Amino acid sequence: MGTAPNWLSRYESGQRDQVWLELLRLGDRVRESGWADEAQLVCDVMARRARHNVELIVERLTADGYRFHRNDDEQTPVRPHVPPTPAAGACVAWLEETFGPVPMTLSSWVRIVGDVWLVGTHPEWEASSAADPLVFEVERARSASAHLEREWADHREAEPGAAGLFVLPTAPDMLHKSNTSGGGPYGIVLPDDRADGLFSWETTMPFVSYLNWVFANGGFPWDTGEDGQWAVRYRLGRDLLVL
Repeated sequence: MGTAPNWLSRYESGQRDQVWLELLRLGDRVRESGWADEAQLVCDVMARRARHNVELIVERLTADGYRFHRNDDEQTPVRPHVPPTPAAGACVAWLEETFGPVPMTLSSWVRIVGDVWLVGTHPEWEASSAADPLVFEVERARSASAHLEREWADHREAEPGAAGLFVLPTAPDMLHKSNTSGGGPYGIVLPDDRADGLFSWETTMPFVSYLNWVFANGGFPWDTGEDGQWAVRYRLGRDLLVL
């Protein structure tokens, strides 16, 4: 890529798939390409679009009478969207100091979107919590920083000199979201110095691809087979922005 990629202007004009493909192909060289700042700007715009989607979904769910709650027996009420605090930048710095490079998209999400928790109960869709609602918490999860740092140390000790796969937990898995026993948490694979990272859930896929899939389904990507869910998901996902 010998000429300026114009990623930002092309992304904003609608060439999003092409821009993400070019960033994917560049891999970790994006940090040394001379265009790292522009790549970060693309990720920041992505995060602003994602925040718009999150705020619109929360607004629509609230209007529907949705009860946002924890995945516990008490169904403890929870704030569904907590915007970044003034410590968000320090949270990104902690991630990098602890785990090494983090994907630009993760940095953008922490600094611009914040923490999201859409688990709850919809009055027209009893099994809404079983539909794998979007959860992505990093700042709030940092409260367990000592535990995460121990897990990272154990991981490195178990695989000395090997990169391995370390998943930074950002969400409970689909079954735990509905308060049943399940597997390990979802999260972002670290370290990773590319523009977009890998989101690990039932499989691994680019983080932005995962988010686009979730938003295309109104924040509830899994089909529970319950009558009425299609209408709710369609209404929630209407006019959301593609990332």
